[in-house]
Amino acid sequence: MVIPDKNYFRIGEVSKILGVEPYVVRYWESEFKAVRPARTRSDQRLYRRQDVEQLLTIKNLLYKEMFTIAGARKKLVDINQGGNHSSDENVRLIDIKRKLKEIKKIVG
Repeated sequence: MVIPDKNYFRIGEVSKILGVEPYVVRYWESEFKAVRPARTRSDQRLYRRQDVEQLLTIKNLLYKEMFTIAGARKKLVDINQGGNHSSDENVRLIDIKRKLKEIKKIVG
């Protein structure tokens, strides 16, 4: 998934990038402390690029890796604390792990 070259994104843009509804983005925001969008004077959310990258990682953990919310929360903390990788690299590593598991199932 390509994130447009911008510094801030509104919730509608973020939901399109992620391919989920805005209420899902708001829910993840409430569950994962790593995502804290700024607020405008009119109380609209403005997500930073870093927030969008975190949300992509969360989506991969939940939808592809099939983590529970609690498991994804723990894994995200591990990734953010222990990883020397950027969020993009984490997303790629998670995708590679998923593909390797699929290959393992095929091979037997």
